[in-house]
Amino acid sequence: MLIRWSIRLLKWCALALAAVYLFWIWSLVMLKWVNPPTTGVQIQRFVEAKLAGKTYHKRIVFVPLSSISPQLPHAVIASEDERFYTHHGVDWIETRKIAESSEEAGKLGRGASTITQQLVKNLFFTTHRNPVRKAFEYTLALLADTILGKQRELELYLNVVEWGPGVWGAEAASEYHYHIPASKLDREQAARLAACLPSPRKWRPQKMDNFSASILDRMRMMNW
Repeated sequence: MLIRWSIRLLKWCALALAAVYLFWIWSLVMLKWVNPPTTGVQIQRFVEAKLAGKTYHKRIVFVPLSSISPQLPHAVIASEDERFYTHHGVDWIETRKIAESSEEAGKLGRGASTITQQLVKNLFFTTHRNPVRKAFEYTLALLADTILGKQRELELYLNVVEWGPGVWGAEAASEYHYHIPASKLDREQAARLAACLPSPRKWRPQKMDNFSASILDRMRMMNW
């Protein structure tokens, strides 16, 4: 009896997982044309604020990629994912480097998430790290790259990524930090915004002198 119920439970779990995965795939197909009304990380921040008894003010204005200064995607790619245009959602070269360094150090090292993987995380998951989420993130990133294409991925990422407390996307970040639209960002401002992405709720553009200088150097090396 116990074995029979265990088998049934495994089947139900497998069916539930398949249903969730199909929903993610359907969502990616829709996101090729439809802008997301919210994301997993945005919901996470709302819940965190409510549990802490804090007021949550969400700033977000979705704009097309053509309305964002090209300096910003260049800075973000130089900072976050230099091989963005050559990989297919997952940077296996960087992943191998991280795995090798982690093995040598005897502990799990930093992540090697591409922009595509970060987009998937922002859309469907939370900022909490765990191996199960990472496994889904890898497979969904490969699908996202195929379904969405590079330009739509970049457009979505730049519009949903966190850039401060309650600040989401390039347009809101430009207005919040510089009081200008994203279309008016110059190289220096773009590099400073990109430098904040690893810790957007703590870091501020005006404090990112060294990191932004490094990003500007990378942009020049990439002929941007």
